[in-house]
Amino acid sequence: MDPVASLLMLLMGTIAGLFGAVLGVGGGVIIIPCLVMFFGFSIKEAIALSIVSVVATSIAGASRYVDQRMTNVRLGMFLETATTAGAVSGALLTIKMPSSLLYLMMGLLLIYLSISQISTRRREEEKLRKDLFLGKEDEIARKLGLSNSYPDLAEGKEVKYTVVRTKSGLIASYLAGIISAMLGLGGGIIKVPIMNQLMNVPMKAAVATSKFMIGVTASTGALLYLAYGLVNGEAVAPVAVGVMIGATAGTYVMNRMKASFIKLTFGLLLLYFAYNMIMRGIYGS
Repeated sequence: MDPVASLLMLLMGTIAGLFGAVLGVGGGVIIIPCLVMFFGFSIKEAIALSIVSVVATSIAGASRYVDQRMTNVRLGMFLETATTAGAVSGALLTIKMPSSLLYLMMGLLLIYLSISQISTRRREEEKLRKDLFLGKEDEIARKLGLSNSYPDLAEGKEVKYTVVRTKSGLIASYLAGIISAMLGLGGGIIKVPIMNQLMNVPMKAAVATSKFMIGVTASTGALLYLAYGLVNGEAVAPVAVGVMIGATAGTYVMNRMKASFIKLTFGLLLLYFAYNMIMRGIYGS
C-alpha cells in the first residue's frame, strides 16, 4: 500500500478512535464513510475492515473507563449476551445483502442517531443537575444489582442512577448486535441510546459501558468477515493502530466534557456522513 495512503488511514483511525472513546462507539461511523469516499473501498470491504478495527477501540478504551469507575460492568455483561447473538445473525445477513441497501441503511440509521443526539443534549444536563436519574428500578435490575453510580468531573459530583426497562433493553441489544455486524459498527451508536434513553443510564456511564461491550460484539462479527476473506490485510494495521491512539487519548478527555457538547458535535458529524451514504445508495458509487 502507498505510504501516503497508510498515513492518511492512520490519521483517520486516530480521529475515529478519539470520537469513539468520547461517545462510546467503535468509530465505524467515521471509518466506513471515509474508506468508501476517500479510499475507494466497497461498502462490504469497509464494513469488514471497520469491524476489525473496532476491537482495537474497545481494548484501548475499556480498561481506562473501568479504572475511572465509569463503567457499569454488570449492566454491560447483562446486555452483551443479547448483543453477541445479534452480531452473529447480522454478519451472516450482510454477506448476502446488496451493497446499495447497506448504503441506504447506514444513511438512515445515521440520520436517526443524529436527531436523537442533538434533540436530547439539554435534557441530559438538566437531569444531572436535578438528580433525575434516580428513580424506581425494575425487578430484574434490582435482583441483578444493575443500578450504579460514577464520578462526573465536569459536574463535580457523584452521579447515582437506577436502571429501568431491562427487558426492553435486552431485546433492543439483540437488534443492536444485528445492526452492528451488518453495518460494520461496534454497536455503540445503538447501545448508548438504548442505555441512555431507554434504560435511564446517564450519557457518560452509557459511553463507558458501551466501550466495555463493543469489543465482544465486534469480535463476533470480525471472525466471520475474516473467514469470508473480506478484510484487507494491508489497510487493517494503520487503521487499527490509529484507532488505538485516538481511543487512548479520548478516555482522558471524555469525563471532563459537557454531555451537551459531546452530543451536538457528534450529531452534526453524523448528518454529514448520512447524506453521503444515502446519495451512494441511490446513485451508486
